[in-house]
Amino acid sequence: MSEIVQYVVVRGDLLKTMKWPVGAIVAQACHACTAVMHLFYNDTYTQIYLANLDNMHKIVLEAPDETSLNTLSIQLKKEDIHHKLWIEQPENIPTCLSTKPYPKEKVQSYFKKYKLLKL
Repeated sequence: MSEIVQYVVVRGDLLKTMKWPVGAIVAQACHACTAVMHLFYNDTYTQIYLANLDNMHKIVLEAPDETSLNTLSIQLKKEDIHHKLWIEQPENIPTCLSTKPYPKEKVQSYFKKYKLLKL
């Protein structure tokens, strides 16, 4: 089996255009990761991922804006790739998406067009 990874995709425009503080952006990623782990806690891949806490592998990418993040979420839903689209409240703004842990080769094709997040 290949490496188990978790993909995290954050909106880059929150930092660049909307001028959100870095801490707020990191918090969005934390929210999405925590939520998806809770939702899929009993999943086999999640349990394998959590069994080796010191070697978890996350790939943090950047989506340019809300539309691209929503489009990615719709595509993942169609392909039955489990994830959590974090929507910050009370603003009701989609900010981040996190997949549950998966074997890298099963999901990496959905994320090839995104670049690593740079703060």
